[in-house]
Amino acid sequence: MDGLVTNIALIAGVGGGGIAPREIVITGTAGLVAGAISMGLGEFTSVRAQNEQLAAEVAKERIELARFPEAEAAELARIWEARGVPAGLALEVASILGRNPDEAVRVHAQEELGMDPNDSPSPWTAAISSFVCFSIGALVPLLPYLLGASSLTLPLAAGGAGLFVAGALVARFTRRSWWWAGLRQLLLGAAAAGATYLIGRLFVA
Repeated sequence: MDGLVTNIALIAGVGGGGIAPREIVITGTAGLVAGAISMGLGEFTSVRAQNEQLAAEVAKERIELARFPEAEAAELARIWEARGVPAGLALEVASILGRNPDEAVRVHAQEELGMDPNDSPSPWTAAISSFVCFSIGALVPLLPYLLGASSLTLPLAAGGAGLFVAGALVARFTRRSWWWAGLRQLLLGAAAAGATYLIGRLFVA
């Protein structure tokens, strides 16, 4: 979706400025490459930072469990009590869990931080998938030009169709109507393309 919206808006903007198809291809390709690299690096940095933060929190939790086992057991027990576990049983299980440091750290991290330290996402997987997905999306409005189109109409129509299909596919993971999800995404993308097209026209004037 990011690649679609970004390159549709970029192509609409430079196309609105009256640039020739060859220059639009160069601009769109540069936008595809720059955007894909930016998305990939951004995802890599974000996931890497998230993993590093989790590792730091886990290390802190391990130290606290070693220094204050009773307090940590009581803290975990309170979390379980809030979910309906009887107080005595919650404390007993938390105390027994503390005898296994590795498992105790995992459970404390999962309950307190909402993340499993043994199931951290891969920064490389996130980066590569972001790079590929952005590239595919950004290629859609550029493809008609690569196949010989000379006007702005066909690339924008291809981009619009791509937006509608992408929005409709997203609806499969929700309970919303596929046509409404597709139409909403199409309208949002059209608003972005319309804004950049008008900016491009200002340079013509």
